[in-house]
Amino acid sequence: MTLRTQFLLFVTIIHAVLIALAAQLRTTNPTLFVASEALLLASIYLTVRLYRGFVRPFQLIAAGTAAIQAKDFSMKFVPVGQREMDQLIDVYNHMIDELRQERVSQHEKSFLLERLIEASPAGVLILDFEGRIDSVNSAAERFLGQPAQALLGQLPAALPGAWGPALANLTEKQPQSLRLSGLQTYRAHAAHFFDRGFTRRFILLEELTQELIQQEKQSYGKLIRMMSHEINNSIGAINSILHSFEHYRPQLDPADQPDFAQALDVSIARNTQLANFIANFARLVRLPAPVPQPTDVHALLRGICRLLQPQSEERHIRWHLDISETPLLLRFDAQQLEQALLNIAKNALEAIGHDGNIWVRTTAQPPTVTIENDGPGLTPEISQRLFTPFFSTKRDGQGIGLTLVRDILLAHGFRFQLTTQKDQRTAFFIEMTS
Repeated sequence: MTLRTQFLLFVTIIHAVLIALAAQLRTTNPTLFVASEALLLASIYLTVRLYRGFVRPFQLIAAGTAAIQAKDFSMKFVPVGQREMDQLIDVYNHMIDELRQERVSQHEKSFLLERLIEASPAGVLILDFEGRIDSVNSAAERFLGQPAQALLGQLPAALPGAWGPALANLTEKQPQSLRLSGLQTYRAHAAHFFDRGFTRRFILLEELTQELIQQEKQSYGKLIRMMSHEINNSIGAINSILHSFEHYRPQLDPADQPDFAQALDVSIARNTQLANFIANFARLVRLPAPVPQPTDVHALLRGICRLLQPQSEERHIRWHLDISETPLLLRFDAQQLEQALLNIAKNALEAIGHDGNIWVRTTAQPPTVTIENDGPGLTPEISQRLFTPFFSTKRDGQGIGLTLVRDILLAHGFRFQLTTQKDQRTAFFIEMTS
């Protein structure tokens, strides 16, 4: 039973008793009856005043409680001229102002935080209380190669590829590094925050690719320049001396002259090969900035195919060109990109060895080039080191072919990937948009 009902019940009983007493006095004592009637009227008047005084605060409290439950912090009350009531109204209005200000501040901070996370170049995975992915930003979608809809609700350890094992063992004090396709390098950090008094984790993904490539180029560039300077100086002097020895050949016994000449030729040829070997490394370091010009990608690919056709026929390797007759005009440095595509095609030939196929495909929207081969696939160990300088799977390889390809494509701002697909074909994919 509410206080209001109890009050009305009490007032009704009291006034019923007063009316019954007044009715008894009406016949026995008219004077006292009039006085009792006046008292009854005064009592009713005071009861109405008290009822209004009690019920009004209850109504205000009920309205305020309903507004707070509905999270409506805009409703305020006007003072009514009653001291106790005005004190209650003043406290309520002050409390509503504080709650509204706090709520606005929280919304502003939350909005700012959401915008910062979305605009962050680092990938952010926010996990729920069960450790599943609750939200991701655009950078995380790009790093993981999946849309947010496919990531939400997954455990980090269940992510495909190298991400799952790396994030499964991630702790807050031990960041994990991983390298994908021998090119993209990432570092993952774990941390936590409190949500409604309980701990929730989040994972921060940083891309280190450009930073590491710059450090690599600075390191091996300095080494190559030093080696090139010392070796070229020595080779020049040695070749000069060897050429001078030619003047002494007529002085030798005729039977010894062929061996002498052959020894000189072999020495000079070996020195020349060494000079070319160093020149290849020096060219990698001194790669100039690209000079983009409108160029037909299709014509470039057909030219590379014709250039490699003789050795392809010797190895019984067939080319399959899925290229439109319509020119695909794009802006890039034709000489540099031709060198990169030629290196990719040669690698495909060498990967097959003999008896195989090479497929070349392009698309216009977006502009892409794909070169596939059906040679032996790439192992995970090799995939991790593909674009590492001086790494090669060939016995006599220098390990600069794919590094040069990497630097040319990165200088143009093109995205690329070299992987063995589910059909066991190894594909080099280039997206020619910057």
